[in-house]
Amino acid sequence: MDMPYDAQEEVPDEALLVLYANGDPSAARILTLRMTPRVFSHAYRVLGDRAEAEDVAQEALMRLWKIAPDWRSGEAKVTTWLFRVVANLCTDRLRKRRGVDLDAVPEPEDDTASAADMMQERARMDALQQALGTLSDRQRQAVVLRHIEGLGNPEIAEIMEISVEAVESLTARGKRALAKVLAGRREELGYSDG
Repeated sequence: MDMPYDAQEEVPDEALLVLYANGDPSAARILTLRMTPRVFSHAYRVLGDRAEAEDVAQEALMRLWKIAPDWRSGEAKVTTWLFRVVANLCTDRLRKRRGVDLDAVPEPEDDTASAADMMQERARMDALQQALGTLSDRQRQAVVLRHIEGLGNPEIAEIMEISVEAVESLTARGKRALAKVLAGRREELGYSDG
């Protein structure tokens, strides 16, 4: 059943796909004529190669025809589904293009800390541990939960069975006490004021 040209414009893509799935070849022709320029244009913009864009457009439409019998109207627009397929096909082709010459790949940088850095970090951790030992048990627990474990004040309040305000007070007093204990060791621990 061939539709007049002006009627073709009125039929939604989803309806054409269902008509094709039910054996109407003119529906496939109309949908192909409607979609091919858009699909090709999208693929060409992404790939920058006409031949590859034509291959992608053809592959995308072939996939559309294969899924036509299983198409579930209302889940996605035909154009949305088709552009997603084109995007994935283009991505695959771009990845294949990037065949990498192993000699061109730089050696990965060694991100292992130097011995001096590890010693400095160890000294800092020891100093912090000693300073934490000067706090009251509750201050130490609040400071560790907040600033080392990264928990929020409401969670700490629940753990310690105290109010959020009490947590805020304990952590504030604990931080001040730590700063006072560690103040004279800034240079030794590698902290500068610059």
